[in-house]
Amino acid sequence: MASHDHPDHDGQDHDGQDHDGQDPPADLAELCRWERAGRRLKYLCFWGHRPGRGGGVGPWVLSQWWPAPFTVDGVRYATAEHFMMAAKARLFGDEETAALVLAAPHPGAAKDLGRRVADFDEEVWRAHRLEIVIRGSLAKFGQDTALSSYLLGTRGHVLVEASPLDRVWGIGRAVDDPLATSPSRWRGENLLGFALMRARSALAEGAG
Repeated sequence: MASHDHPDHDGQDHDGQDHDGQDPPADLAELCRWERAGRRLKYLCFWGHRPGRGGGVGPWVLSQWWPAPFTVDGVRYATAEHFMMAAKARLFGDEETAALVLAAPHPGAAKDLGRRVADFDEEVWRAHRLEIVIRGSLAKFGQDTALSSYLLGTRGHVLVEASPLDRVWGIGRAVDDPLATSPSRWRGENLLGFALMRARSALAEGAG
């Protein structure tokens, strides 16, 4: 059952509080174990970077494409997508593409450039991609008070990128799909959701 009790929330918030005050696991296998054990969970499903009614800060800021510039090691990134794709290029020693990513006018262009990284190796990328996105998320949310406050306000929720098109970073199901709140029936890995949850935990520890 959907409710809209989250502050500044214009997405799908599925409420089922009974997780002993713990943050839910940021891992698909462990989350499925919680589900099988009958532990009731809260889910915050998001997709896309376009602001909802009234604008401001809401679930759309969780998108990699949300325009929230931040700096890492003296380098400015226009969005988290720019950071991810520049880091991807650097991982394979492709500094030329990394520079083009930094200059990309929008995150879609950065993503396209990331698909052209020289000497790309899928296994190497798989081993590093999650930590890269966690690092970018920490910088994005950690350097913006409003974004940090929003992300920390989602504690207790499983963050779900409910993209019907993405089976790696999303769940392969839409926001309004009833199965979006059943991890065992997701069609994707939800890596973005889990990266955000891990960044959230790190920010919470720092705030504590």
